[in-house]
Amino acid sequence: MTTPKPQTIVVAINPSASFGKSRGVGPRVVARLREAGHTVTSLQEPDFAHLVEAAALAVAQKPDALVVVGGDGMVSLGVNLLATTTIPLGIVPSGTGNDMARGLGIPVGDADAAVDALLESLARPSRAIDAGRIRHTDDAGRDQTTWFASVLSAGFDAIVNERANRLRYPRGKNRYLVALAIELARLRPITYRLVLDGVETVTDAALVAVGNNQSIGGGMRVTPDAVVDDGLFDVLVVTPLSRTAFLRVFPKVFAGTHLGHRAVTIHRASTVRIDAESVAAYADGERVSRLPVDIELVPGALHVLMPAAASVGRT
Repeated sequence: MTTPKPQTIVVAINPSASFGKSRGVGPRVVARLREAGHTVTSLQEPDFAHLVEAAALAVAQKPDALVVVGGDGMVSLGVNLLATTTIPLGIVPSGTGNDMARGLGIPVGDADAAVDALLESLARPSRAIDAGRIRHTDDAGRDQTTWFASVLSAGFDAIVNERANRLRYPRGKNRYLVALAIELARLRPITYRLVLDGVETVTDAALVAVGNNQSIGGGMRVTPDAVVDDGLFDVLVVTPLSRTAFLRVFPKVFAGTHLGHRAVTIHRASTVRIDAESVAAYADGERVSRLPVDIELVPGALHVLMPAAASVGRT
C-alpha cells in the first residue's frame, strides 16, 4: 500500500453508532488514520444536530478531507457540507443502506477493508463527481437548498418512508415492513407534473426517482445505468401497476432488471421539476420536503475519496 503524506482529516461519526455492532468502527477509523501519521479531529456528538454543527465548524477550517462513518444519512451530511468545495469526502460505511459507498466501489460490510481503501485513496488526488442541487420549500414556507449525490425518490417508496416515520411500533426494519404492507394495500396512482430539461409532461405513476448513482434502500438498483460523472440524471418513471404486478416487478429492482418492464421508463436530463399532491421527496435516504422540488445536476460539484480500482463513471 502506498503511504500517503500526512494530512489533516476530520472524522464525523454517526451518533447512533455508539451502540450495536458498529459502535467500534468510528474509533477504529480514527486510530488507523493516526497510526498512518495523519492529524485527526474526531467528532463524536450526542445527536445528529450537534454533529452537523460541529462538522460545519471543522470544515470551515479547511481540512484536507472529511471522512464520515455511518450510512447514507452521514453521506448526506458530508455532501451538504462539501458540495462546490474542493475538500474531498471519504466514506467508511457502517449503516444499513450504504448506497453511495456501493456506487463508489468502497467495500461494504468490512470496515477494515473500507479503511484500507480510504488510506490508499488519500495517497492520490480525489475524484470529482456530479451532485444534485435541490431547491424546495420547508414546512415553514422558507426557501431551502439541499444537495444529494445518490438518488432522490418521490413516490411509493417515499410514501412508505413517511408512514414508517409516523409509526411508533415496531422498531427497526420491521417498522418499514409494516409500513410497506399498509401502503401496498392503499396503492394507487399519483398524478405527477414533470418538467425534464424544460419539457413538461403530466403522467400517472407509482414511482419517480432521480438517479445520479444507481441504488437506494441498501442495494435496490432503481437507476442501474446511472453514472456519477456524466453530467446527466437518470430519471425513473414507473407507471401505475396492479398490486400483483407491483409485487412481481419489485424484486427485479434489486438486480436492476426491471428496466425491461413495459411500465418502466428511463429519461435522461440535467434539470428536473417534480410536483404532485401529498408526496414528499427523499434524497440519499433523508427527507427533503413535500413536493414540488426543482433539481439541477451540477457537474463535478463533489470531490470524493474512492478506491483506484473502482470502475465508476467514464474516464
